[in-house]
Amino acid sequence: MNYDECREYLLSKPEVVEVYPFGSDAPSYKICHKAFATLSHLQGTGQMNLKCDPDEAIRLRETFDAVVAGHHMNKRHWNTVILNDSIPSDVLIYMMDLSYTVVIEGLPQDQQDRLVARHGQAVIHKAKRPE
Repeated sequence: MNYDECREYLLSKPEVVEVYPFGSDAPSYKICHKAFATLSHLQGTGQMNLKCDPDEAIRLRETFDAVVAGHHMNKRHWNTVILNDSIPSDVLIYMMDLSYTVVIEGLPQDQQDRLVARHGQAVIHKAKRPE
């Protein structure tokens, strides 16, 4: 998946908004005012910051050279994913889904309940790790 495909996928998630707190070349993606992803370019290559469970963040970094500790983010909870075609699409989708879910799970219960009421239980599904 390239930058544009990742952007399209992030925006397809229920109630996601795209905002530009860091300028027009670095969109951030939020659910209920909480960021779960950012996109940017570094020397012409797309990259994406994604929130992650700390243990899974380490596993992904150890598995893929294109996944590193979050650039300008809390390195325990965020990974930077370099969009250089080295990571299979299903794994990128898993990482984006996981980031979205991790943020939703951190929301107050009443906000989670409202999301489920509007979009069904699938909005808080656990992302499945590809085989």
